[in-house]
Amino acid sequence: MLTHAKIETSNTLMIVLTLLAVSVGGLLEIVPLFFQKSTTTPINEVVKPYDALRLAGRDIYIREGCYNCHSQMIRPFRAETERYGHYSVAGEYVYDHPFQWGSKRTGPDLARVGARYSDQWHKIHLLNPRDVVPESNMPAYYWLDRPLNDPAIGGKMAALRKVGVPYTDQEIAEAPKALEGKTEVEAVIAYLQGMGLALKQSR
Repeated sequence: MLTHAKIETSNTLMIVLTLLAVSVGGLLEIVPLFFQKSTTTPINEVVKPYDALRLAGRDIYIREGCYNCHSQMIRPFRAETERYGHYSVAGEYVYDHPFQWGSKRTGPDLARVGARYSDQWHKIHLLNPRDVVPESNMPAYYWLDRPLNDPAIGGKMAALRKVGVPYTDQEIAEAPKALEGKTEVEAVIAYLQGMGLALKQSR
């Protein structure tokens, strides 16, 4: 029988038992989520896979590091729900690969930013934030006002289909055409305007 003193005085034994405890605890917490309906199915019919333009916008959002300053997860606390809206639920994010939840809030949470501002407001704000929010410390992303060029969009959608996003062959084939004549800033705006609409419309 292992004694408390023996465990504490053996580095190897302590490491092995700690890893075992963390592994078992992690499995018991994480594995059931893969079979829980609320975490694996969309919360309602509003939650749909990103269309080609929104998917391209999401990639630009990630490329530019927007997640470093903006979270996309409202916690179930009154201070957060009064400011940002309904707390986030797993069923809103079933088509996100990877999730953009984050925890850093140099800027406000964006989980419910969809339809809060006009497309024109977003464009001005992205190209030079201080034109609409004088006290903003967000950098200007003026270079986003250029043609959108994402020749791999169909391949990205095909890859996402392999991890469960239900894109059709037609959607994948038509993806490059959907981006024709669009700019990068338009793609980011399309992504932002779709955020958080599922619970906004079901409240």
